[in-house]
Amino acid sequence: MAQDLIRVRGARQHNLKNVDVDIPRQKLVVLTGVSGSGKSSLAFDTLYAEGQRRYVQSLSAYARQFLDQLEKPDVDFIEGLSPAVAIEQVHSTPNPRSTIATVTEIYDYLRVLYAVAGRPHDPQTGEPLVKSTPDEIGSRLLQLGEGTRCIVLAPLQPQENDALKATFEKLKRQGFVRIRLDGHIVELDDALKPARGLEHRIEVVVDRLVIRDGVRQRLMESIEAALKWNEHEVQFLVGSEGAEETLAFTTAYANPHTGYLMEKLTPQHFSFNTHVGACPTCEGVGSLMAPDPGLIVPDGSVSLKDGAVKSWWSRNPKLKTIQQRGIEALAKHFGVLMDAPFKALPQAFKDALFHGTGDEAIATGWSTGGNRRSLAKPYEGLLNEARRLHENAESDALRAQLTRFMNPLPCPACEGRRLRRESLSVRLASAFQVQASERTGLNIHEFTSLPIREALAWMQGLEMTEHQRAYAGELQKEAVKRLEFLEQVGLGYLGLNRESGTLSGGEMQRIRLATQIGAGLAGVLYVLDEPSIGLHPADTERLIRTLLRLRDLGNTVLVVEHDEAMMLAADHVIELGPAAGEHGGRILAEGSPAEVMARRESITGAYLSHQLKIKAPSGRVPPERSLFASDENVLTIHGACEHNLQNVTAAFPAGCLTCVTGPSGSGKSTLVNKVLMRALQRHFYSAKEEPGRHEAITGLESFDKVVVIDQSPIGRSPRSNPATYTGAFTAIRELFSQLPLARVRGYDAGRFSFNTPGGRCEKCQGDGQIRIDMHFLADVYVTCDQCRGRRYNTETLEITFKGRSIAEVLDMTVAEAARFFGKASAIATKLVTLEECGLGYIRLGQAGNTLSGGEAQRIKLAAELARRATGRTLYVLDEPTTGLHFADIQTLLGVLFRLRDAGNTLIVIEHHLDVIRCADWILDLGPGGGNEGGRLVAQGTPDQVRAVPESVTGRFLAKA
Repeated sequence: MAQDLIRVRGARQHNLKNVDVDIPRQKLVVLTGVSGSGKSSLAFDTLYAEGQRRYVQSLSAYARQFLDQLEKPDVDFIEGLSPAVAIEQVHSTPNPRSTIATVTEIYDYLRVLYAVAGRPHDPQTGEPLVKSTPDEIGSRLLQLGEGTRCIVLAPLQPQENDALKATFEKLKRQGFVRIRLDGHIVELDDALKPARGLEHRIEVVVDRLVIRDGVRQRLMESIEAALKWNEHEVQFLVGSEGAEETLAFTTAYANPHTGYLMEKLTPQHFSFNTHVGACPTCEGVGSLMAPDPGLIVPDGSVSLKDGAVKSWWSRNPKLKTIQQRGIEALAKHFGVLMDAPFKALPQAFKDALFHGTGDEAIATGWSTGGNRRSLAKPYEGLLNEARRLHENAESDALRAQLTRFMNPLPCPACEGRRLRRESLSVRLASAFQVQASERTGLNIHEFTSLPIREALAWMQGLEMTEHQRAYAGELQKEAVKRLEFLEQVGLGYLGLNRESGTLSGGEMQRIRLATQIGAGLAGVLYVLDEPSIGLHPADTERLIRTLLRLRDLGNTVLVVEHDEAMMLAADHVIELGPAAGEHGGRILAEGSPAEVMARRESITGAYLSHQLKIKAPSGRVPPERSLFASDENVLTIHGACEHNLQNVTAAFPAGCLTCVTGPSGSGKSTLVNKVLMRALQRHFYSAKEEPGRHEAITGLESFDKVVVIDQSPIGRSPRSNPATYTGAFTAIRELFSQLPLARVRGYDAGRFSFNTPGGRCEKCQGDGQIRIDMHFLADVYVTCDQCRGRRYNTETLEITFKGRSIAEVLDMTVAEAARFFGKASAIATKLVTLEECGLGYIRLGQAGNTLSGGEAQRIKLAAELARRATGRTLYVLDEPTTGLHFADIQTLLGVLFRLRDAGNTLIVIEHHLDVIRCADWILDLGPGGGNEGGRLVAQGTPDQVRAVPESVTGRFLAKA
């Protein structure tokens, strides 16, 4: 029936070829196809864009001006469209205040839960604080023996003599006749004038009574009257005269032994974004910028004489000399050699170099006074000097220079916990015991430090009284529900306090997915972009169950995906193709997975039915185990223990393609990106980021540089394009500048740049389009009427090569341009590598921000292939198969093995079983995620890993 379908007719957005398609509602639908075939154009730029546009158009003109509005897609019509929600792979903006707990709103529930049900403790002693309600106070007093004399007292703030007279007069006016002054009960009229200037303890005698039947109402009235004078405390003098005992009760949390009183707790006390709860030193960030010894002395193998200490006075030779003289004087004082490696110097000298000598004076080598006597003074220390200069810097240039030697370090006041001590002293207890728990329970920071998997179990076992459960039980249920959804989408290994800016695009997408499931909406079109990214096959199964649950709520789930398991679990599969760019944009096959596999023209169907398989390029030679007989051909990380890594020692054979595998959260990214990559970048390029904890890294002599090839955009602006990134555009501009007419006119290569004045069209400043602000409507981009979208002015376009202007060359596809310039030209050499990477369909001048992540990564690979190979380069890739179809992965493997065959070394973090199966060497971490991971479960060739029973990856390889 029509109402069971989303009918799309005449979709022409981007490269779509007048697509007509019917998408079943309330089903799990997978859109697949090779990279660049038009999947995102149909899913996001057509279906989601139109759904969002219709929603925004339903709002008032006033409301629309505050909302981002999507461009109307090029489509004849869409009917049956539901309200649409897009869950894309968007990296969160780095913000130290944004964490998983805050993004998912779990932290909001935690703040209220700790405020209403938390048990406060004394921040100094750790003792539990106590409080009583007026009813509880009355009940305690009535439990005293019959006939017990009781005087009800209301303590006042200690007062000096000058204020006593006014206080006494106020008490008289309100009918009080007695007070206890410094421990003695006296009549107000007879109160002696105390010594001037001293503070005095005063308690108002509110009532005198005897405990007996029927006295409860009078007692409660007296307690309430006392609490009007002192909001938090009431005292009772009980017993016979001469043997009285003072009983004190507080209605606020207090320590009866020390007198410490905690103010009333509110949710703001547990927020690091308010001054009430945030640590006053770091203002809730948890860290402060501080000088880092590792940046001041980045290479311990260098001697002081050869410049082990990097100076912030590099641009001021005079001050640099003074600093160097101070270091030489300190070395002389400690008797250390200036030409010895820094790492071999005694620790006492290093401590003095960084932290100073305190009050101990050393001979500086400088002379002072008329008799030129030697000047001796304490050595300040490099860290202290950098901190002082940074705080007092009067120029931005000096402050920026010093910042190069600083890193965020944990706040010394809160130790990175973000909150005030008072807030951190409030705890909740659970029946579920974790390693970090104490007898007194966990504070809010300790709870958010737990992996989501443990946090869920801990919250489910939360201990509360029946009274507390009546008003806090719903808070617990909401927190548990959100934690369950995060666990279900495969994020149980992450800590709730993990900063969202450090999450991958796939992790952030699954967090948003969990949030949407928690919303419980029905009748919505959800559009997802490869939610399986970053997931091990073992975790993908749980993700599929989550998507099916979202479908079963009555939603349509449209997923752009290449994962085989996801496609086989789908209700309906739509394949676009047959190729990318202009050669794609058509529906190749659609139907159930079985129907797609039966279609002869379906590339995806051939891979799903295993008629086609991804194969390793011919000639692959697995590394021999003899490689590990010495350290010469092996890059080895020794004793890595960052995050959840458990003293891992991992070896990467040089000249091989090594895959690092394991379940989500097993420590792959920590080992490769945080430990290995940061150490290599600091070694080769003096990078600022501190490597993760490890003992040593050996085998660095096998490499001369390290290159990271990721899926980030190829440029920071839309002006970046494949031609500029690969360097082909520089050669093209040089070629045009050497043409006869260009030389006659005196044009240089800069004339043919659309980024600088001269040759570009100044009306659109080389963009080819002009943006028109429509205020409450979506901005409109119109083709520049002066250059007609060609970016250059008329004079520049008059220069032609083989009858084509510079604008026409940029509009060519890579394949066209390679043929146009001739295979032998230097320009064609760069273009041919792009073609070999499967990018012959993209245009030379295509804006970098319109390229997919997979396309951007292959452009980077092509640029590396075009460079002269040294055979000593280490390439690191993090999930290069993201966004790639089976056919694209086959092309990618060919490129990777070409780099390897040139003698280079490749380290790849990967979950795709076909890539893992083709690798030379595998390092498998696990066996689980979070605290259950961090061990090297297996290493060896694919066949060797397949035979390890404990390896989860090995089990899936055996099935593949």
